[in-house]
Amino acid sequence: MDSNYFTEEHQLFRESLKDFLQKEVVPHIEKWEKTGTIERFIWKKFGEMGFFGIRYPEVYGGLNLDLFYTVIFLEELQKIKSAGFAAAMWAHSYLAMTHLNAEGDERIKRDYLAPSISGDKIGALCITEPFGGSDVAGMRTTAVKKGDKYIINGSKTFITNGVYGDYYVVAAKTSPELGNKGISMFLMDSNLKGVSAVKLDKLGWRASDTAEIAFDNVEIPVENLMGEEGKGFPYIMQHFALERLIMAINGHARAEYAIDYTIEYMGQREAFGRTIDKFQALRHTLVEHATDVEHCKVFNYAAVARLDKGEYVVKEATMAKLKSTKVADETIYSCLQMLGGYGYMEEYPLARLFRDSRLGPIGGGTSEILKEILAKMIIDKQNYKPAVK
Repeated sequence: MDSNYFTEEHQLFRESLKDFLQKEVVPHIEKWEKTGTIERFIWKKFGEMGFFGIRYPEVYGGLNLDLFYTVIFLEELQKIKSAGFAAAMWAHSYLAMTHLNAEGDERIKRDYLAPSISGDKIGALCITEPFGGSDVAGMRTTAVKKGDKYIINGSKTFITNGVYGDYYVVAAKTSPELGNKGISMFLMDSNLKGVSAVKLDKLGWRASDTAEIAFDNVEIPVENLMGEEGKGFPYIMQHFALERLIMAINGHARAEYAIDYTIEYMGQREAFGRTIDKFQALRHTLVEHATDVEHCKVFNYAAVARLDKGEYVVKEATMAKLKSTKVADETIYSCLQMLGGYGYMEEYPLARLFRDSRLGPIGGGTSEILKEILAKMIIDKQNYKPAVK
């Protein structure tokens, strides 16, 4: 299967990334998990290695590589015992930077995208609001144009990199009376007067900083409008397919890691005179999960291949996230059970993996929202088309 999508160059990249993560990241994971702060030096090292520029233009320091390099980047980040660290990296590279590249003008790309690729700036995407959740169109944050400035008021929540990030890509309503047709996208430095960020205490993803952010009469120049005024909702929708596929890939990768770890543990743990990988109940449970994960993986790769060709795969990406995050939770739950009491101990990776995985069916659109989107497409025959051509 892998040969259908991964070349020898891909595999060399995977080995290089794995080696980098083991040498430069893994020794610091436990400290970052405890402090909830990822030190700045690692962002710069990621930038120097080109990992933030995988899919971005060479003119800004990127590598302009196909999406399967991104798949490798995401998969390997799920296998170093910190989904929080992984989230901080991919939220920067594939949420904030995606909008910079797609909607930013030349100045924004030069002053923000390029230093984001090099690891000198950290970005956050600010869409979700305390009262809105998955209801993007129901956002209340406003941007009022006054002369050569926009005045932004409102709040955002559950924002990855929101505390320690250098800039925000913010969705706000420029014409509230128009509903989702009145949303626009803005670039905002995080140190501006009127910006305040509070760090949230989470069940999992402990290494990443997640913030609730308030905007109190924050002034930004009109040139920080990204793209066209009133086109924010289509811009957001346009990038959801990639975000959902990212969450899906994360799901199958962490489930795969859980299975591999559990198999190794079962081969060493003895009970009743034999290793527990010889007990039929455990063996059969594990292979059922392995089968589910492999199904997800094959489906996810196929969807990525189509997206890489420029196809609009909103249905497939939605299905991928819905199924893969569910399978990941179920798999990790069972794997923890197979470790018995040790699975419940923090020194073993399954405990953290169990907590980190629970965010999968929530972030990037809850499973309930995704089911309704799919119901509209499958039952109501609604045909979604690319929002921006």
